[in-house]
Amino acid sequence: MAITHPNQADLLESGVVEVDVLERVLAKALEGGGEFAEVFVEDRVNNAVHLDDTRIEELVSGRTRGAGIRVLAGATTGYAHSADLSPEGLLKCASAAASAARGQSGGTHVVALSSPARNRQGETVPPESIEKQRKVELLNIADEAARGRNPAIKQVSATYADSRRRILVANSDGVLATDGRVRTRFMVQCVAVGDTGMQTGTDAPGYTQGFEFFDAINPESVAVTAADRALTLLRARPAPTGKLPVVLRRGAGGVLFHEACGHGLEADLVGRDASVFRDQVDQLVASPLVTVVDDGGFEHGWGTSAIDDEGTPVARNVLIENGVLSDYMWDLIRARQSGRASSGNGRRETYQDLPMVRMTNTYLVAGETNPDDIIADTEYGLYCASLGGGQVNTATGDYVFGVTEAYLIENGEITDPVRAAQLIGNGLETLRLVDAVGNDFDTWAGTCGKDGQGVPVSAGQPTLRVAELTVGGTARG
Repeated sequence: MAITHPNQADLLESGVVEVDVLERVLAKALEGGGEFAEVFVEDRVNNAVHLDDTRIEELVSGRTRGAGIRVLAGATTGYAHSADLSPEGLLKCASAAASAARGQSGGTHVVALSSPARNRQGETVPPESIEKQRKVELLNIADEAARGRNPAIKQVSATYADSRRRILVANSDGVLATDGRVRTRFMVQCVAVGDTGMQTGTDAPGYTQGFEFFDAINPESVAVTAADRALTLLRARPAPTGKLPVVLRRGAGGVLFHEACGHGLEADLVGRDASVFRDQVDQLVASPLVTVVDDGGFEHGWGTSAIDDEGTPVARNVLIENGVLSDYMWDLIRARQSGRASSGNGRRETYQDLPMVRMTNTYLVAGETNPDDIIADTEYGLYCASLGGGQVNTATGDYVFGVTEAYLIENGEITDPVRAAQLIGNGLETLRLVDAVGNDFDTWAGTCGKDGQGVPVSAGQPTLRVAELTVGGTARG
């Protein structure tokens, strides 16, 4: 097998860990009576260059390497982690995890691992092969493009970031799998100053791929998008208040469906009665126009990988099909407890963390309607081009989201920009009120937080219309 760059070798090939050591560690982990044991090894390198107000402020590189060992004994989970990857360090970690699980059966346990399943992302241009000066040039190009857009742009910050994460998973079921993931992102934030004060615009595309990311992503275009969002807000009027039809531009509503609906479809939340979707499988929960998918193998998606962090191959999981709830997302342990297979949704932030059920690339599938026809068919409403952060109660489905770029729809046409709008609704009701789905599509890249862990995800959707949403604005009268 040809290695084009030293960092591309997986953790077995590079000799960081060896199969016989993993087998000994798993046997040690099961000595105290554990029923299941798992070793997770991670080697991650992060690089970032940050520009602020025409100056390079930071060039940051960091590396994280270590292993986490999990042991299950009945309903008890023992977990220990260590940065020491020597055989002695791993065996000590296994003993600690076994002790935490407090199994009592004793005995000898022999674990024979299968031949390793190797999955390696085939990036065309490894980011580490690119000189830092080239990355700095991209930031300067973005800075000049944003400032040249309009004199009202007073502040520009931009960040280039890449990461390479290599993982290995071995468990007492005989699974042995490795994966390599490379992600690249480019972010620009602009501040515009005018009669309405200071307004901010941001754009931050990111893909799971190498430096070839810039074959598709133009730094000038990212900068112009961020600048134009800030400039648009300078001339925006206060958003209206009330119940209105809301059209979400392709990609813009991905974060809404991720937060308001996606988390409620994670099996751990369902199991502890913290999901509005509990006991809803095979029930009509959305408009027949709605099909929702979580796809860990979505091409170049920000949440894409070959295996999850429990060694399960990722899959395209249909969660809602034509409005009917098909299934939830599952990790390995909850799937075992339910007598079924994992859906490949066991994820963790680092080797120091236990895996849990998490989304990967979650999206609403495109329909057949021309997006322009959706606008033309809306007499009066709100067109949301970009959403910000929000709050969601997964047990009830209630949510509030900020809108960072929006326009009025009047007489079937997009007209004036508006600012300071919020979308207020309920996830189930929103799904049921989708009455038009476009034939276009785009995604949003971000970091999903849950129980103190953050993992990369993407969310997407075509242009679509929700027949009625509560819009919280600041317009008077």
